[in-house]
Parts: sequence; C-alpha cells; structure tokens
Amino acid sequence: MSIAREGWPFIGALLALGALLAWRYPWPAAGLLLLGLFCAFFFRDPERALPPGDALVLSPADGKVVVIGAAPEGSAPGPGALQVSIFLSIFDVHVNRSPVAGLVERVDYHAGEFLPAWDEKASLRNEQNTVTVDRDGQRVVFKQIAGLIARRIVFKKKAGDRVFRGERVGMIRFGSRVDLLLPAAARLRVRLGEHVAGGSSVIAELP
Repeated sequence: MSIAREGWPFIGALLALGALLAWRYPWPAAGLLLLGLFCAFFFRDPERALPPGDALVLSPADGKVVVIGAAPEGSAPGPGALQVSIFLSIFDVHVNRSPVAGLVERVDYHAGEFLPAWDEKASLRNEQNTVTVDRDGQRVVFKQIAGLIARRIVFKKKAGDRVFRGERVGMIRFGSRVDLLLPAAARLRVRLGEHVAGGSSVIAELP
C-alpha cells in the first residue's frame, strides 16, 4: 500500500515510540502501535484510473457528497456557478487531486474557525485554501477546508503552475471538506449522498 509522504513523520514516531516502550510498558506500547497503524491507513495513497475525457471534472477528494447547489455570489467561475461539497471522514483517503487540467491562477489561504466539516457554515468560516484553476478560459475552483479535527492543509502548487487532471496536489489531515465550484454551464453527473473517489469519480462535464 502506497502511503503519502506527509504521513511518515507521524507513523514513524508512533511506531518507534511503541517499539521502545514494548519491553516495559506493553499496554501503552500496544496502543501506540495501533495508532501508528491507523495513521498508515489514514495516509494511504492509492493509485486511481482516470476516466478518459478532458471535459470531465473529476472529484478532488474521496468522501460523501453533502451539498449540491448554487455557489456563493461573486464566485470565480462566474454568474450561476454551481457548488458541490464533499465531506471526508477520518476513514476516507485524504490525498487531494486536481479536478481539471489547467493553469493555477490563484491560491488564497484564509485563516478561520474549525467548525465540523459537515456544517454548511464551514465553507465560509473555517480555515481553508482556495485554488482557482483556469481551464482554457473556464474557471474551476476547489477549496480545501479544515474541519473539527483537521488542523493542517497541505497544497503543493503555487500560482502560475500547471496542473494535470487527477494530479495529486495536496491533502488535509484528519477529517475535512472540499468544495468544488463550477461554471453554470457544467452538467452535473453526481448525486447528493453519493460516495465519490478522488481522481476517478466524475463530478460534472464542462462544455
């Protein structure tokens, strides 16, 4: 099983400490070893098969679709923009992927609160990283949003970089949410309550 490199400091520290304590404090050591194994599970980074079609918008994250509706007024994709929100539990893969290919136009970090990620207010009030990608004149935005437990957002790209569809671009640690904002002309291909997989599930199709 492939593991994201961001997880190795946590996994290594827990397993090493558990091994050191095992000879004298077996029960606490067992707890640390189990926690280390859970971290390995949490930071797993499986390969994904990308569906063909450049016009397809892929899911930026694994999780459950909790919101489908209108995006906030003034959103970068333009008037009538659509919003799809995905909630990631601690059992989901937390590696984030670019939903489309294009140029990273902006990366905006906003400090904020740590409301539960399933709360609709989290989209506006929580700590988040907003990424705007220009896809041949169409703007697609995805927001990495911290949750009640997640306290660290990782994004590996910067403004001016190019991204590929389905490319690994970062992660959010320990429970979170990702909002995807799409142009009004996008044709949604996902349902409320559906569980999606980052990089392989199709969220929408662009004209």
